[in-house]
Amino acid sequence: MKITLVILLICLVPLASRAQSEAKEPLSDAIRYIDEWLEAQQAYDRVPGISVAIVRDQEIVWSKGYGFSDVRKKIPATTETVYSICSITKIFTSIAIMQLYEQGKLRLDDPLSSILPERNIRQQFKDSGPITIRGLLTHSSGLPRESDFPYWTGPEYKFPTKKEMAEKLHEQETLYPASTVFQYSNLGMILLGEVVEKLSGKPYDVYVEENILKPLRLNHTYSNLPRELYGDKLATGYSAINRQGTRDIVPLFDSKAIQPAAGYASTVEDLAQFAAWQFRLLSDGGREILSAVTLKEMQRVHWVDPDWKVHWGLGFSVFQQGGKTLTGLGGTCPGYRSMLLMDTKEKLAFIVLVNSMENPWIYASQMRNIFVKGESEKQQKPTIIDLEQFTGLYNGQPYDSEKKILSWYGNLVILDLPSKNPLEDMILLKHIDGDVFRRIRRDEGLGEEYVFERDPKTGKVSKYWVHSNYSVKLK
Repeated sequence: MKITLVILLICLVPLASRAQSEAKEPLSDAIRYIDEWLEAQQAYDRVPGISVAIVRDQEIVWSKGYGFSDVRKKIPATTETVYSICSITKIFTSIAIMQLYEQGKLRLDDPLSSILPERNIRQQFKDSGPITIRGLLTHSSGLPRESDFPYWTGPEYKFPTKKEMAEKLHEQETLYPASTVFQYSNLGMILLGEVVEKLSGKPYDVYVEENILKPLRLNHTYSNLPRELYGDKLATGYSAINRQGTRDIVPLFDSKAIQPAAGYASTVEDLAQFAAWQFRLLSDGGREILSAVTLKEMQRVHWVDPDWKVHWGLGFSVFQQGGKTLTGLGGTCPGYRSMLLMDTKEKLAFIVLVNSMENPWIYASQMRNIFVKGESEKQQKPTIIDLEQFTGLYNGQPYDSEKKILSWYGNLVILDLPSKNPLEDMILLKHIDGDVFRRIRRDEGLGEEYVFERDPKTGKVSKYWVHSNYSVKLK
């Protein structure tokens, strides 16, 4: 046991130390591109605050916060800002279930009724199979999405207590026959939390704290929103944007009985460490709070919906993008949204936490696309000219809000901001001679010229010309 603990500490410490030193190291062109894009998108999307992190294997490659965790107090969003992580909570609950599975305390195809006979929900389909642990983990149990309370409705957000949820459960009925269609179900995950309590003999949050959070040293991950940190370390939540272009403050909520489905709070640094643990376990094998075999099983497809569009593992969403199999989970709750996106084969993770109702998938998926493209191009031979003299902010009005020119692995890149697809919107320029560049076409051929002009007094670049029109350099 002591040897295992020492190994765990050795594995975990480098992740934090590298994250602290990352700011002192030069940023790659891909990271600079992501940084400029996110800084602009946060402003143009009017998102109060965003915190992000990129993980490669056992190190945080880069992490940063944008905007404010609390707008009125002007408290900056940082990598240490705590957010509600909403449905990412479900991964912790699922790991707890699989730990009990490894201990032989349950089987995946055990009927829920054999473990929690007192949690009886009316089965309206006489030919339905049983509601099983596997069905709850894959959201194919046939249960409705929610416990029968309006807890997602503001401004009260009246989450039920366990007693209230249990009493109401007897009045609910299944929505579909078991194992027929995918129906995302917070109710199912709540019941899995009760399974953890029943079989472990401990309160759900105590079990997760002792068996997952503490061993992985997730010291800034909480089983409930820490009210004492609200408006400071814990970001204030904000609503969707209205026609006036503003967002309202969303009152802090207490998830109560919904805790196993959406109650947790964390930071991008803790979730980065959580992702690094998964990469380490899958790569090294063995056991670290869970066996590598079990974690692989969790991230394997266990459910395919009849339309073939939804695939789910045991607590993890599993899907493909650009020919790559990805996994993770996103979440939405009052005032916050979250995304944990992982490529376990390449050991890459992209984490986004926001304190408003803006879709984090857009940010996480584009971060991944840009970073992966950068990784594929970083070995290209750089030009001998200093590209930084051409980079900066150029006037894009009235057609574009901003134009940023950045270096990109031996070339220049123009990015019109804001952009919902910054990788697709790249305009790449190849250096030809002196201050002359040409656009790199999608077929790798060369297109029109971009000619940079210099101020005759300072010798510094002051504008660029293309198609007989020019754009002035602002800074």
